Amino acid sequence: MESSRNDQGLHEDVRLLGRLLGQTVREHEGQEAYERIETIRRLSIAASRNEHEAADRLDSLLRQLTAREAVSVIRAFSYFLHLGNIAEDLHPLQQRARAEAAGEMPGAEPSLAKSFAKLRKASIGAGKIAQVLARAWISPVLTAHPTEVRRKCLLDAEHAVFSLLAQRDSLRAKSELARNEEQLLARVSQLWQTELLRHARLSVRDEIENTLSYYRSTFLVEIPNIYADVERRIEGLRVPPFLRMGTWVGGDRDGNPNVVAASLETALKLQAEVALRFYLIEVHQLGGELSISRKYAGATKAVEELALRSGDDNPHRDDEPYRRALIGVYARLAATLTKLTGQEAQRHAVAPGEPYANSWAFLADLVAIDESLRLHHSEVVASQRLEPLIRAVEVFGFHLATVDLRQSSDRHEETIGELLACARVCDNYAALGEREKQQLLMRLLSERRPLRFAEAKYSQAARSELEIFETALRMRRDFGDESIRHYIVSHTETVSDLLEVLLLQKECGLMHGSLAEEDAASAWADLIITPLFETIEDLRNAAPIMRDFYALPGIAALVAHSGATQDIMLGYSDSNKDGGIVTSIWELYRASTALADFFSTIPSISMRLFHGRGGTVGRGGGPTYDAILAQPPGTVNGQIRMTEQGEVIAAKYANAQIGRGQLELIVAATLEATLLSDRQAPPDEFLLAAEALSRDGMAAYRKMVYETEGFVDYYFGSTPISEIAALNIGSRPASRRPSRRIEDLRAIPWSFAWGQARLALPGWFGFGSAIAHFLEKDYEPRLRLLQRMNRDWPFFRVLLSNIDMILAKTDLSIARHYAGLAPDQESARVIFGEIEAEHGRAVAALQAITGEETRLADNPSLARSLKLRMPYIAPLNYLQIELIRRWRAGETNDEIREGILTSINGVAAGLRNTG
Repeated sequence: MESSRNDQGLHEDVRLLGRLLGQTVREHEGQEAYERIETIRRLSIAASRNEHEAADRLDSLLRQLTAREAVSVIRAFSYFLHLGNIAEDLHPLQQRARAEAAGEMPGAEPSLAKSFAKLRKASIGAGKIAQVLARAWISPVLTAHPTEVRRKCLLDAEHAVFSLLAQRDSLRAKSELARNEEQLLARVSQLWQTELLRHARLSVRDEIENTLSYYRSTFLVEIPNIYADVERRIEGLRVPPFLRMGTWVGGDRDGNPNVVAASLETALKLQAEVALRFYLIEVHQLGGELSISRKYAGATKAVEELALRSGDDNPHRDDEPYRRALIGVYARLAATLTKLTGQEAQRHAVAPGEPYANSWAFLADLVAIDESLRLHHSEVVASQRLEPLIRAVEVFGFHLATVDLRQSSDRHEETIGELLACARVCDNYAALGEREKQQLLMRLLSERRPLRFAEAKYSQAARSELEIFETALRMRRDFGDESIRHYIVSHTETVSDLLEVLLLQKECGLMHGSLAEEDAASAWADLIITPLFETIEDLRNAAPIMRDFYALPGIAALVAHSGATQDIMLGYSDSNKDGGIVTSIWELYRASTALADFFSTIPSISMRLFHGRGGTVGRGGGPTYDAILAQPPGTVNGQIRMTEQGEVIAAKYANAQIGRGQLELIVAATLEATLLSDRQAPPDEFLLAAEALSRDGMAAYRKMVYETEGFVDYYFGSTPISEIAALNIGSRPASRRPSRRIEDLRAIPWSFAWGQARLALPGWFGFGSAIAHFLEKDYEPRLRLLQRMNRDWPFFRVLLSNIDMILAKTDLSIARHYAGLAPDQESARVIFGEIEAEHGRAVAALQAITGEETRLADNPSLARSLKLRMPYIAPLNYLQIELIRRWRAGETNDEIREGILTSINGVAAGLRNTG
């Protein structure tokens, strides 16, 4: 009954938004268009109930639509799904607020409050938690891999709808509700009249500016609030920064020729501007609030000196030392803004002062004011705005977020090869064996003389790579050491891949000292070299590569002097594309465990895993809280970084309340994974079973994707991958090389296209065959083993839960229509038949292990959500198929193109985690 009452409010909100959208359609498109859309909606709902006559009528109606009519229908259903998402996002926040107001623990969902309750129950005290947080590093990293196809103006309008819908909970008067409904109608009308698609491909600068919007809306305000909440829960103990943001936008060059040194500089300057303008606003507001007279409350000598140096001689503020001090702080911040970004502050009480040398100098002034207020009985005043500002400066500095640098190992090899050839050290570096490369690189790292010389004429490619390192050196000097801290080496396959980056650091002033025996004890590097292990083979070699790397003389000492932390990135996307879901997740588990075991032998260095997760299950997606708890024991230890990608970024962080909840879950899961003592290693029989499932799952997946004749043509024909490549969703090309090979296709469009075609194949294929083969012998005892694994092993339980979720979003009936787009229908029927059979095996496997006959039995709220939204997604799929058929037949007009691309947007909105 409680669930039913809770859902009632959600249904009322969805009906309201649907009614307003219908009113908007009638006003702008006419009654005939509205009735057409309503007919399609009713038929689709009936078809979802297996009413065959309705399904036939729907199919006939959709096929007869003109391109213009199809676009109108697609826009209506797409916007309904977007609006429905808003209501669904708001609903749990309202439930949580009501529960907290009643003094109850909110809902069944995980939360920071529930995690602290678990820790208390396990007798883990505030001191122990504070100890973990003192050495913790928790960092979501926003990346420029967008499958987010909505424009910023639309996100802003949707945020306005969210806020107006939230207000209705507290409105009682009919006039207030009517006014609120008018405002909602205006925003829905704005959405309808706004272009849904981008007409030009995003530039790198566009991606940077889009990402920065989430700092303004969420991170700058909510992260300090999370610190305050955590410290309240640990009895007021103060902790150093442990939660901070990272970004790849402007620094990720792997496969993106548009990211160059200038992009890196632009990213840091724009980030600094966002941080500094936020601080300027807060300091200005603080100055207005701290109108404290010396007559009634004193000030310390430090604050009086700040006031004296402020340059403020207004007689009306003569006895207001805090206000005058903050006017001086504002003047220095304004000068810092100009120095670092070339921009001007919006207001000046006095002329800009001397720029701050760094964020710590600014922080010192704020701390001086805070200490004075507390000494003079104004702690309650300090805690309102000043304390959150101090925490923001500690976390965000002048750089806002740490920009990661990333490049493919083969580009480093080419650059080193050119340097060595020009210096006449080695004519053909690439031809050397791995041992020879290591010996040469170690020798060069032990010498102080540089390889470069002024007269050499290096290629543009080499100069571009070197300019990145040189710019990083300058940016760290201007914006602080935390502005650029990590260098990620994509496709790390050998130890020399890491040494090459170390040598490039040395050549550009980012490595200090040498690895010579007499220098090794004091050498250090500015950037943490972070290997990225992506393919199945790479993951299997991860621990051996790191073991060999640290066996080299001087390396362990160098890392210890460079921060004593070794970041290692694990790739979920490419490993899945390479070996399928079961093998990908298992090899990630094995690699994590092996790496943790190795680093436990080097107590002076901490390992921090960086999880390259995407939005869809096939790319490591799924609930973040569950994913962290499913990590192998001993692999978290308060240290975790993870990518946030695609439309997931907007879904999680565009709204401040939702964003705070998501960040809290990351902190909560990290604390649980680190501190709860019941996270023991699984028994050997579990591990052996997982190994067997991985082996058979990979064989089934590879047989289909890489060994089936005609599969590549089937994929390109039966999914909208070609049309997705034309969608202006990012600055990065869809493929690493101009080919149709699956190996060269980026994992993001690979998964995204399967999701659009309603198969989501990367998220489940191979699982059913693996389970079926495992149960062929000793069925009953092996099934009981799998059931125990599901009950007692978080890793296996989360794997099954994610496969369950992705299967709930598949639709074989719709997928069969997509298969009809493939040019070779005879081959398509065979391939689709095999996919359908594997789907059946996956469903049967889940049912046998979990005992549940329906999908999402353990997640009824999501099951209800999908049941309600599927009839609104299906017409988008069918129209997408019809328009793609026309487009590929030669009807290449703008309306057809708009319909296809808008349908891609709508299906992504309906299915949500597709990025």
